Amino acid sequence: MSIDTLIAAALSPLVGGRAYPDVAPDNPVLPYIVYQQVGGAGLVFQEGTLPDHEGCRIQIATWGARRVDVTALAKLAEKALIDAVDLQTEPLGGRVSDYEQDTKRYGARQDFSIWAPR
Repeated sequence: MSIDTLIAAALSPLVGGRAYPDVAPDNPVLPYIVYQQVGGAGLVFQEGTLPDHEGCRIQIATWGARRVDVTALAKLAEKALIDAVDLQTEPLGGRVSDYEQDTKRYGARQDFSIWAPR
């Protein structure tokens, strides 16, 4: 399984399948989660071979109609990633709050270091 598939499997149940890679669709149903790779640690062994795991920096953004709901969802997402069997997850700092004036949506973003099988 790819890291994208594993992340989607961990997060989708929290929002009724509304966990999207990179960007949400137009007019999404709230709440939803967007996940995006925003970097990572490359690793190549000295003999030039690749490891059987890949490391990525993944940003998780939770979105909803109320701040309190988004914060609760962000905590659930963090726990789901940490508890996922095939993911080795470490939070990289705390959550950052967000608000979209145009859509009146509240958000929370958090970055994670995630290692998963290739």
